[in-house]
Amino acid sequence: MKVIIDGVAKSMQAVWFDDKCVQLIDQRKIPEKIEIFSARNSDEVAYAIKDMVVRGAPAIGVTAAYGLAMAFMNKENMGDAVEKIRSTRPTAHDLFKAIHYMEENGFSMDAARRYSQEMSSRSRKIGEYGNSLIPQKARILTHCNAGALAVVDWGTALAPMRIANNEGKNIV
Repeated sequence: MKVIIDGVAKSMQAVWFDDKCVQLIDQRKIPEKIEIFSARNSDEVAYAIKDMVVRGAPAIGVTAAYGLAMAFMNKENMGDAVEKIRSTRPTAHDLFKAIHYMEENGFSMDAARRYSQEMSSRSRKIGEYGNSLIPQKARILTHCNAGALAVVDWGTALAPMRIANNEGKNIV
């Protein structure tokens, strides 16, 4: 996604792993400012999910995946880390899906990156398929949390609009 920081457009994801920690756009701070929240252990990842630093089911799942990989790298007790993160949102399907994925794939950082890429690829596909249904100068209204912030990169319901816009369809 593109964000504007100090008047400069910059491409970034809502969640990523860098510098030994999970990095998140702090959604509690927007739209006033773009601030990055850095989680350095499973406690901070759990806080980020529970306190809504990160919002949107796929982004929550990716945060959990990176958080568990980081916990494994930090030699945390994985049973404790899993339970701590699992308990943050008791109804979050994508959270549980990500935890299961990481358990099945050994909590590796490669697995967490694959999980994130899968979420991004799925969103991009939604955009491509949806874009084929959008005519030139279409008028579209949406009001759900389905943009790039919710899904790490492309969005779900907003992905077709982003791709249509990129293709010059002049949607309004």
